[in-house]
Amino acid sequence: IFSGPTTTTQSTPAGPYSTFQPHPNIRNIYSINMKFAAASALILAISAGNVSAFSAAPSSARVSRSSSSSALRSTAATKTYTFTKSEEIFAEAKTLMPGGVSSPVRAFKSVGGNPIVFDRVKGAYAWDVDGNKFIDYVGTWGPAILGHADDDVLDAVKKTMDKGTSFGAPCALENELAKAVIAAVPSVEMVRFTNSGTEACMGMIRLCRAYTGREKVIKFEGCYHGHADAFLVQAGSGVATLGLPDSPGVPSSATKATLCAEYNNLAQVKAIFEENKDEIAAVILEPVVGNSGFIKPDKEFLQGLRDLCTEHGAVCVFDEVMTGFRVAYGGAQSYFGVTPDLTTMGKVIGGGLPVGAYGGKKEIMEMVAPAGPMYQAGTLSGNPLAMTAGIETLKKLSADGVYEELERKSKKLVDGIVATANKHGLPISGGYAGGMFGWFFVEGPVKTFSQAAKSDSARFGKWHRMMLERGVYLAPSMYEAGFMSLAHTDEDIDRTIAIADEVMSQL
Repeated sequence: IFSGPTTTTQSTPAGPYSTFQPHPNIRNIYSINMKFAAASALILAISAGNVSAFSAAPSSARVSRSSSSSALRSTAATKTYTFTKSEEIFAEAKTLMPGGVSSPVRAFKSVGGNPIVFDRVKGAYAWDVDGNKFIDYVGTWGPAILGHADDDVLDAVKKTMDKGTSFGAPCALENELAKAVIAAVPSVEMVRFTNSGTEACMGMIRLCRAYTGREKVIKFEGCYHGHADAFLVQAGSGVATLGLPDSPGVPSSATKATLCAEYNNLAQVKAIFEENKDEIAAVILEPVVGNSGFIKPDKEFLQGLRDLCTEHGAVCVFDEVMTGFRVAYGGAQSYFGVTPDLTTMGKVIGGGLPVGAYGGKKEIMEMVAPAGPMYQAGTLSGNPLAMTAGIETLKKLSADGVYEELERKSKKLVDGIVATANKHGLPISGGYAGGMFGWFFVEGPVKTFSQAAKSDSARFGKWHRMMLERGVYLAPSMYEAGFMSLAHTDEDIDRTIAIADEVMSQL
């Protein structure tokens, strides 16, 4: 049985979706370089009954924790992937698009190497153009909360597509999704649909200024609200990933009215209000930060912001593009029990299609054209395909126990990863809320962007690449949160933790 391949990389599949799978009793032997001593030890262990059944390839071979199996851990390595076709396609992409991508964080700049090129997705999994299969914890950056390509969502979208892909006119589907959003999100009495989270935030900040007659806004270090000029100040996410404190091309006049405070630091916000009496139009934040890694707020911090806005006549805004329908059905405001005046949304409410929205109190929203003088428009806003996908997604998410199950899975994954790091003596901290989670390679807790920035970026980059090569797809930046879906199974999570254990032992 030792006459087969001895490479540690996966064989090139015969077809675009096929995967090399040797006989289950020998697949782990095929996946590693076999030296005579290690092979002999493996035979002895099998004879003694100390090796558990092998899982499906490509995966980590689970070995019982007896003294014999511990000695053999190095022979139970997970098969690693190769990315030949991805490299070829990405090399061409760099000649066609800036950096080879349509969004910066996809370029793997902060983790090293080149991105893999996806071919298809389904459920909790993604397949690349080399035929490699991954457990996916990015979930198209949050929207795939049901799992990729949910059959019911796809069927509904196909039926709508037969009627047309874009109307540029009122559509009954807009009413249906609007009613679902208004019923679910505590702050929302009226809603305006857009095409992206960035677009929603652009409309939101203009509305805050129109409603209050003031210009200055308070945001927080490491919170990202899209790439509009006014928000590209200490913005975290892709800006932090690429090491850009601000963006060239943003005029100073666009950011002079944007004031920054430290997240979870209520005293700083109080001081800013005092120094800018009757000048603050709004306080804007991610109620759970997902663009500096995963940072959970103190409940007292959120409530304190709510109270300060009320006291000073400013609009309290939760940017729930990421957290909306992700940490709870009513968003983070429902999860923490703190209600803002305005909310921005995206991702989940479009079921994976391009979408954004902002909504809030009726008296504020009636400032938006054509009801009021604050202008904002969009040709594809309320697109029937996005509305349909959102409607079908929210129907499933409204079922009993959905978010409890998402949080249970997130907790299991985070606790498992933290335990493996602790086992190997690596500093780590982690957290979760509903179907959103993350961890940092630094002693916790992490409450601010500056604390997150102290994470070991080199170790994270190595960790990311080694997990990727073993079939686990994580966000290619230590400044991005991860996402759980209903399609992830306990077996997926167990396998991820087992692979992480192997990788942590080599960090």
